[in-house]
Amino acid sequence: MELQEIDVFIEKDGQVRLEIRGAKGTQCLDLTKDLEAVLGGQVLLREMTPEADETSGQVTWQEQQSVGW
Repeated sequence: MELQEIDVFIEKDGQVRLEIRGAKGTQCLDLTKDLEAVLGGQVLLREMTPEADETSGQVTWQEQQSVGW
C-alpha cells in the first residue's frame, strides 16, 4: 500500500487547511471525511489538483475550514 499523508495547518485566523499527498483519484475525500466532521464540517474552499483525475500517482489536495476555537 502506498503511503498517504495528511498535513494539517492551523492559520492565525483559526482556519484549518488540509493538504493530502499519496491518494489516488478522489481518495482524498474519503481520507478527510472524519477529520472534516470533527472540525465542524464547514468547508469554505475545496481545491482539487489536476492529479485528482488520475488513477495513479501522487495527488495533492487542499481544503480550508473555519473552526471556532
